[in-house]
Amino acid sequence: MIPKIAIQGFEGSFHQIAARHYFGTDITFATCATFSEVVRQVTSEEVDCGLMAIENSIAGSILPNYNLLQQANLRVTGEVYLRIRQHLLMLPGQSLEDIREVHSHPMALLQCRAFLRKHLDWRLVETEDTALSAKNIRERHLAGTAAVAGSLAAELFNMDIVAEDIHSDDQNYTRFLVVERAEKAKPVANANKASLYFHTDHQQGSLARVLVRIADRGINLSKLQSYPRPGYTWQYYFHADLEFDDARQLEKVLEDIAPVTDSVRVLGVYRKGETY
Repeated sequence: MIPKIAIQGFEGSFHQIAARHYFGTDITFATCATFSEVVRQVTSEEVDCGLMAIENSIAGSILPNYNLLQQANLRVTGEVYLRIRQHLLMLPGQSLEDIREVHSHPMALLQCRAFLRKHLDWRLVETEDTALSAKNIRERHLAGTAAVAGSLAAELFNMDIVAEDIHSDDQNYTRFLVVERAEKAKPVANANKASLYFHTDHQQGSLARVLVRIADRGINLSKLQSYPRPGYTWQYYFHADLEFDDARQLEKVLEDIAPVTDSVRVLGVYRKGETY
C-alpha cells in the first residue's frame, strides 16, 4: 500500500518537497489548510503520518506547532531539514520583461525583498500560498504575472523558472518533523536524537538544575523552547531536543532529571535529519 502523508499547504509546497526527500516519490498526499488539520488527520488515522514545519533558521520557532504537539497523541519519528529556495515562475514562453505583477505568500515576498526592489514597476500581490499562486496563474492563464515559489510548483504546473534563487539569504532552512499516531509508531533503529517536554516548579534555579544534568551526561541540547503552561500564569513548559551517541545516555539523563522536574514526557526518539 502506498503511504499517505498529511502536509500543511497545497500541492507543490515546500512541505511536499521535504516529504519527497524524506519518504521518496512513491507516496500520496493529503494537503491541509492548517497544521491543526494535519494533526487531526494523523490522530484520526486518515493518513499514515504527517509532516509539519517546526522552526525556520530565519523566522525562528513556529510556536503554535509546539503547542499542537504537546496536546496531541503523536510521536515524532523523524525529521528533515530543507533549504528554502525561492524562484520566479511564469507561463511557458514568457520572460522577466513581460512581468507586471508578482504573486506569492507575504513571507516569500519578504524573503525575496532585495531582488524585488530592483523592479519597482512590478505590483506585488500577497496570496495564501506560494505553490497555490503558481497553480492559479497556470489555471487562469495569467500572462504578465509571476509567482514566487519552489521548483516543485514549476514542475507540477508546467511553468518556466525565469529567475532562480531570488531569495536574499542562502542560509534559509526549515526543519520539519515527521509525526505518527503514538499507538502505531514503531521504535526507530539507531536513534540519536530525542524530543521531550518537561516543566519544573517555579523556584529559582529549577531550570538550571535540569540543564546541568543534561550536560553532565554528555548530551547536546540542540533546542530549548519555552511556551506558556495553560492555567498557570507566568509558568512554562519546555520543549527540549537532545542529541546523543548512545541510547543509554538518554535513559540515564531521563532518570537524572526526573527528581528535578514536575513532569517529563518523551515526544519521540528518532534519527537526526538530513539536510537537503
